[in-house]
Amino acid sequence: MFSAALKKGSVELLLLSLLQDEPRHGYEIGKMIEERSGGRLRFRISSIYPILCRMEGRGWIEGRWVEKPGERRRRFYRLTAKGEEALAAQRRTWHEFTRAVNLVVEPSHA
Repeated sequence: MFSAALKKGSVELLLLSLLQDEPRHGYEIGKMIEERSGGRLRFRISSIYPILCRMEGRGWIEGRWVEKPGERRRRFYRLTAKGEEALAAQRRTWHEFTRAVNLVVEPSHA
C-alpha cells in the first residue's frame, strides 16, 4: 500500500517500538506490524532479519536463541538501554517530521 521508500524510512522505529514491551522473534514482529497496521504495512520476513542484525551490531538490541520442545529454534531480540535511547530519539524525530509534513500538506486555516 505504501511505497518502499516510506516503509524503509520507518522500519527501525517500528521494530524498536515492538521490542520495547517484550522480547520477540522476527516472524512475530513482522506479523505484528501487519496486524497492528490493519494490513497496511507488510514486510517480507526475510527483509526484517538483516535490519535486526544491523541494529544488534549497533548495540540497540540483543538476540538470543531459544529452543522449545516441538518447536523450531528461534532468535528472540530484546531492547537494550542503548536501544531505548535510539527509540526515544527516533520517536522525537518521527513526531517532528510528521508535524512538519502536516503543516505543508494540510489546508491552511489562516
